[in-house]
Amino acid sequence: MNTRLDLEENEIKTLSKYAAKASESLGRAEEEEPDEFRTCFQRDRDRIVHSKALRRLMHKTQVFIAPEGDHFRTRLTHTLEVSQIARTISKALNLNEDLTEAIALGHDLGHTPFGHMGEYYLDLKHPGGFEHNKQSLRVVDFLELDYKGKHLNLTKEVRDGILNHSGDLKPFTLEGQVVKFSDRIAYINHDIDDAVRAGVISQDDIPKEFIEGIGATHGERIAYLVKDIVNMSDGKDEIKQSDKAKELMVGLRAWMFENVYKNPKVREEEEEKRIEHMINSFYDYFLEHPEELAEEEKLLLSKDGINEVVKDHIAGMTDRYAIKLYTELFVPQGWHI
Repeated sequence: MNTRLDLEENEIKTLSKYAAKASESLGRAEEEEPDEFRTCFQRDRDRIVHSKALRRLMHKTQVFIAPEGDHFRTRLTHTLEVSQIARTISKALNLNEDLTEAIALGHDLGHTPFGHMGEYYLDLKHPGGFEHNKQSLRVVDFLELDYKGKHLNLTKEVRDGILNHSGDLKPFTLEGQVVKFSDRIAYINHDIDDAVRAGVISQDDIPKEFIEGIGATHGERIAYLVKDIVNMSDGKDEIKQSDKAKELMVGLRAWMFENVYKNPKVREEEEEKRIEHMINSFYDYFLEHPEELAEEEKLLLSKDGINEVVKDHIAGMTDRYAIKLYTELFVPQGWHI
């Protein structure tokens, strides 16, 4: 039988000297009695896995809004792909795989409905702006409650990794840095896959320099970027890419923005206007009708203010719930299909 103490001792003996160790964690905001069998990072992972916020990602857009096929990525499948890539890198570098997995599973919990368009218009509407990484931290710190009404109360290592997985700041653990790289590797590559499937681009459209430099297939590109990070980071106190891999990935990302993310087939003008109108309508409606917010959200009104809580409410919606609610609130009853 392996107890938590056995697992913690094994981490000390076997993991890289640069890996985060559960027994050396900086702890939680509220102290808790340790679990008999799981380390603190394993408990964090499990709390995220069982959260409502993670389940909602199944019905949140990654890039393609309301796709007709079953094989397009959602926020949840993106999260799983990030987790798989990050765990592969962490295992190869002898880092803490449990911590890596917890950060990866929690990194996008704060994303809005309707992908980056939802995030963009909520950022414009909300006086304090909107950044999904900060919202993800807010989800695990304040918004997600267990059946006893308690917050997730995650460790500082996991919280830091979630907050700093995007933006200019670097996570203080190598495991958090691994997730930050893995997020970019995952979305660039699976967005190419989805764009080809949707007919937005063809495989032949991808510039030759990226095919030759990174790979022609989804698997080849991920393998190249993962191997590069492992080789460049082995035995070092930071996670890094080679200059060549970084240049290729930055170039491919820039090409994707011009040819996929800004493509009229993806960002259809009328559809974008509808999403903008929907976000703005929800925001104004709940400012005027705070009594219709969820009971647990109402408890935050006196502490955080109405704007913050309305922003939380909208960010937590799934695509299909938002469409259903919009129909109920703003479409005349006789027009419902």
